[in-house]
Amino acid sequence: MKRTLPRLAALLVAGLLMQAPLHAQEAKPAAKPAVKPGAIATVNGVAIPTARAEALLQSQLAQGQPDSEQLRAAIRNDLITREMLSQAAKKKGFDKKPEVQAQFELSRQGILVNAYLQDFVASHPVSDEAVKNEYDAIVKAMGNKEYKARHILVEKEDEAKDIIARLQKGEKFEELAKQSKDPGNKDRGGDLGWSAPGGYVKSFADALVALEKGKFSATPVKTEFGWHVLQLDDVRELKHPPLDEVKPQIQQRLQQQVIEKHIMELRAKTKVE
Repeated sequence: MKRTLPRLAALLVAGLLMQAPLHAQEAKPAAKPAVKPGAIATVNGVAIPTARAEALLQSQLAQGQPDSEQLRAAIRNDLITREMLSQAAKKKGFDKKPEVQAQFELSRQGILVNAYLQDFVASHPVSDEAVKNEYDAIVKAMGNKEYKARHILVEKEDEAKDIIARLQKGEKFEELAKQSKDPGNKDRGGDLGWSAPGGYVKSFADALVALEKGKFSATPVKTEFGWHVLQLDDVRELKHPPLDEVKPQIQQRLQQQVIEKHIMELRAKTKVE
């Protein structure tokens, strides 16, 4: 129930923002009460700062909402409702409850962390050169071919050798794959679909690339997952997407690496007891 309350409040606020523009259209103009300087409204004598409305406005704009008088009216109405409910909650003593105070602190920390990381990202941008270098490295690692393969995964080397012996006697790979320990494809004849070698662990990729089309591995292949018997069904040229198409994803990936490195550096300098 405690986890439900923040979500309930968020849903209430979202609902108010969606409904308020309609109410703003339907409501008749009313005489504006005296408002304190730097505030958009007062609720039972408590001023709602203009800065708070501006922060909520910027949040809505960032989500794609167009700026309009209706949106601003909705935000004002939302903040009034928040203040009204907040005052009601304080009268009930909810602001003094430990679990509510813990949520306050988590929210405060989250806002601070977000502001800090946004500033860090702005001052440590990922260069176009870094993106290009990463793209080239990915292309090189993936290679220029992709392979359609099957495999059978077992726990012991002797089991894999037995499967190879049965294949050499003419048994069907698809049938033997039913005893595979890989639940994702055992019922599909061990079919792994199309993939570049870079998508597999090295020993698996090396064995796959060495196979001839239509052949299966003559010896078991060891990986961290167990022992494999491979079969290569087909090979085709791999078409890499152009840099411009994947640039945003690469930028995000590199930026995340920069952030993680910074966090590790801070952690190394931090005294934790």
